[in-house]
Amino acid sequence: MVNKSFRQLLRDSFKSNDTEETLDVYFTRPVGLVFALMWIRIGVTPNFVTILSMFLGAGAGFCFYHTGLWWNVAGVALMMLANFCDSTDGQMARLTNHKTLIGRMLDGFASDVWFFCCYLGIALRLWPEEIPFVSHLTGDPVHWGFWAFVLCGYAGLYWHAKQCQLADYYRQVHLYFLKGEAGSELNSYAAEKKTYEGLPRQGAFWSRVFHYFYMGWCKKQEKNTPAFQRFFARVKERYPNAADMPADFREEVRRRSLPLMWMTNVLTHNTRATVLYIACLANLPWVWPVFEVTVLAALYYYMKYRHETFCREMLADGRWLKDDILKDDE
Repeated sequence: MVNKSFRQLLRDSFKSNDTEETLDVYFTRPVGLVFALMWIRIGVTPNFVTILSMFLGAGAGFCFYHTGLWWNVAGVALMMLANFCDSTDGQMARLTNHKTLIGRMLDGFASDVWFFCCYLGIALRLWPEEIPFVSHLTGDPVHWGFWAFVLCGYAGLYWHAKQCQLADYYRQVHLYFLKGEAGSELNSYAAEKKTYEGLPRQGAFWSRVFHYFYMGWCKKQEKNTPAFQRFFARVKERYPNAADMPADFREEVRRRSLPLMWMTNVLTHNTRATVLYIACLANLPWVWPVFEVTVLAALYYYMKYRHETFCREMLADGRWLKDDILKDDE
């Protein structure tokens, strides 16, 4: 780390040019690296930064509960700081080689805390407000009330998790074919289950907790991608290690997967957060959850359709992995 320039350290923090979002490349990651170097210099640990991001995200949710402009400006600032911390803790862990199981657990949990607080704050904010456009149909104003929690719960507990889960999976799939096992975190339910069952019941509490929930995460991802699972099973059967795959085969998978990477980025943080900021600053907070259950949901289905389609096509194409028995996803 000492012998590397800032530009080299920044480049090393990127997973790949294919999967990095423009805003992250030119804004979030450079700012996060500046903070990472500062925290390292004063002896702060990555886990502390992750926990700090949770408090910042919770503070943002509290600010978004209020309708005042400056409250919402503060909410935007706190949410951006939380995101910088999220970028920072990972960079710190890589720079100092201080990677821990607790750190992985906290990192995965942190953004859930931010957005849970934001959904809660917006649901409470909407509670006394009128549902837009409904009064034109009923003749009387109708307030959100309990429906605010229904909308935000549906957006957050169902769609947010579902969208991020699949987007993250497709990015890891892309990285696997691009960089191999070492450059990807494409884990399987079977492997995680084996790891979990092999852990001792005494003295490995946090390891068991982590692998139990990660096992469930992997199972949901695999259940949601039947065509890819058939394709990948054939790939692993033919090429047990990514390094064994022919270069032209890997490039073909990359070529078909690359157009989907912008969708995976839209379905994770930056676009979602930007819509949240604009909706709250414009005092139209309902726009954010509605955007997630309409626009982002439609993009989710389109992304899944595109990925599953190219997996079926490559299985059927005799040049790559011939599969004589192709069945519908049902």
